Amino acid sequence: MRLLVIEDDPDLMRAVSQCLREAGYAVDEASDGPEGLRKARDADYDCILLDVMLPRMNGWDVLQRLRREKKTPVLMISARDTVPDRVRGLDLGADDYLIKPFDLVEVISRVRALIRRAAGDAQSVIEMGDISIDVRSRTISAGGSPVTLTAREYSLIEFLAVHRGELVTRTMIYDHLFEEQDESLSNLVDVYVANIRRKLGKELITTRRGQGYIIDV
Repeated sequence: MRLLVIEDDPDLMRAVSQCLREAGYAVDEASDGPEGLRKARDADYDCILLDVMLPRMNGWDVLQRLRREKKTPVLMISARDTVPDRVRGLDLGADDYLIKPFDLVEVISRVRALIRRAAGDAQSVIEMGDISIDVRSRTISAGGSPVTLTAREYSLIEFLAVHRGELVTRTMIYDHLFEEQDESLSNLVDVYVANIRRKLGKELITTRRGQGYIIDV
């Protein structure tokens, strides 16, 4: 899953982004309002973490303009902790509001919940036949036995599982699993799909030639 962090404090940006990357997410960054709004418009993120007090355009305005075009889940992060501030954020279209200072573990938990909710799946465990995906621990088991996947393999199977029954194109995979600075993406998806099939079974992921991939379980 691909996230956008819009935050002007470089230390907090670094800490949040590193924590999210260690949790397996692809993370893009923006340090002011206009840059954040441009990136939020240009890419299809799974969740956006948006600070309120930003240079050049505050988070309220970024959110209000974004909501005219997209329904991307937004977690507002701010030191403004009054009830009117929280109500304003939620009324403008934020999906959640987190007050600084916060625990990074809580950030990850809230992001996971927002992504699940946006996909219409409130459960933290995805069951597909004898395959079980625990999105909290980012672990997978098949027939009750744990299966070891790389971080990127896990991200791909989770993305396909969240959208099971839907055709997932290569463009969608590139947009949701890779950061903007990633290069040489030409055959990576094929490699990851081949590895997942080897570990979880050839029948799990169906290739629609020239279109993309789908899980029908």
